[in-house]
Amino acid sequence: MMGLGNELALSLAAVVPAALLLLRLLYRTSLLRKLAALLQSVEDRCHVYQYYKIPQHNEHLQENQLYRKVSTYLASLPSLEDSHHTNLFSGARSNDIVLRLDSDQAVADRFLSARVSWANEKEGGGGGEEAEVVGGRAFVLKIRKKDKRRVLQPYLQHIFQVSDEIEQKKKEVRLFMNLDGGRRPGEGGAGGGRRPRWRSVPFTHPATIDTVVMDPELKSKVKSDLESFLKSKQYYHRLGRVWKRSYLLHGASGTGKSSFAAALAKFLGYDVYDVDLSRVADDSDLKALLLQTTARSVIVVEDLDRFLEKKPTDVSLSGVLSFMDGIISCCGEERVMVFTMSGKDRVDQAVTRPGRIDVHVHFPLCDFSAFKGLASSYLGLKEHKLFPQVEEIFQAGARLSPAHIGEIMIANRSSPTRALKTVIGALQSSSEGRGAAASKDGATLTGSRSGRGGNETAEPASVFCRESVHTVREFGKLYGLLKLGSRRRDNSMDLSSGEKEAGAEARRPKLKGYSKLVIRFETG
Repeated sequence: MMGLGNELALSLAAVVPAALLLLRLLYRTSLLRKLAALLQSVEDRCHVYQYYKIPQHNEHLQENQLYRKVSTYLASLPSLEDSHHTNLFSGARSNDIVLRLDSDQAVADRFLSARVSWANEKEGGGGGEEAEVVGGRAFVLKIRKKDKRRVLQPYLQHIFQVSDEIEQKKKEVRLFMNLDGGRRPGEGGAGGGRRPRWRSVPFTHPATIDTVVMDPELKSKVKSDLESFLKSKQYYHRLGRVWKRSYLLHGASGTGKSSFAAALAKFLGYDVYDVDLSRVADDSDLKALLLQTTARSVIVVEDLDRFLEKKPTDVSLSGVLSFMDGIISCCGEERVMVFTMSGKDRVDQAVTRPGRIDVHVHFPLCDFSAFKGLASSYLGLKEHKLFPQVEEIFQAGARLSPAHIGEIMIANRSSPTRALKTVIGALQSSSEGRGAAASKDGATLTGSRSGRGGNETAEPASVFCRESVHTVREFGKLYGLLKLGSRRRDNSMDLSSGEKEAGAEARRPKLKGYSKLVIRFETG
């Protein structure tokens, strides 16, 4: 038994190093991958397959859109990097690298637990001079026959959806402006004048949702709302509603409303239509502008409250409401409408009612929390010895716009301490300016209440100055009489004493101009 145990131990001692060496060899080389490919090849020979060819061109040599979508989809597959040969091409931008399936190579994919494969080959069964002249290629989809009824249609829809999302992200976002505003009031005859036209330029605004100065919780809610909107086409249609979303951004100037609108468009990858209402002639002109916009776009109308107050054109409130959610707004889907205002309380409530505006986002002036976010972004500061002083000034009620503070930090970015000191000075000046303005408003209010006009104000004021001693004396007598009457009422005096007091009151000389005196006393 002892000898058998020794032999077993010696055998294990010899086998274990060999096994470890084999595992190391398999790990450092591609033997495992080759074994897996061999097993997959054996399995493939045990199934019956259906083949679908997707040519690059149709019989009229026109591009097959399905071929382009499949090409976009395959370029996004991680398994493409694992194929034996992969072609690298430069993309639309200088720093883009695009993967393309090599000729006569296959790439595998999985969908609904079914395994499919794609190959890219020349049309005409292997090429030849004729195929090279035409320049045609084709993708060949290989799918098991037992899976085709269950998988084929959903898989092709999946390819369309993914390719559309990829193309949308890679698409160059453009900014459209209505430079030509149609016929102006009083220009031309009936039906005359130019029609409105959109002009576009590449939209290269650098703002993103992450860089916008906003409460983190609110920012997260807005992003979730946008992501939910993108996936809600069927839901909106089931409700019988147009697939669009409306945002109202309101707040003081310099609080980031325009930057947020740009960041929203960049997040969605939608084109931006910047509607300048001052260039729109009338309601019909505004409707024509909306009809010329495309789906998957962000329509921005800035300073709507200011326009509705001034109304520099013949565009009516009814026309604006129809533009926002009337029947004309149904001519196009997957749109986001963004309206900005300095104050939503200054416009008709019909403009901001629920249903016409889906999401209200308020952009306040900068507080200490927003200031810390700016300091982190602009100066790279998480903490600083001057932060407590800044916080104290904010708690005292000082406010500046994020744009104002941001400009200060940019100008002094080489010295964070100097930047913070400059911000502190600006906040203190703002606070003092508000105090002075409040005092001035109070003085103006006093003057407006003390008289009805310039001529009427001077005379009572001069009377008040000349008769000040007499006035104070009479006011003291009045106060004593009121106090005496109050004391008598508290002591439940009888009617006779009340009559005596009434007689005394009747004998007391009346104070001429007493009501004016009281008003001036309260306001002064």
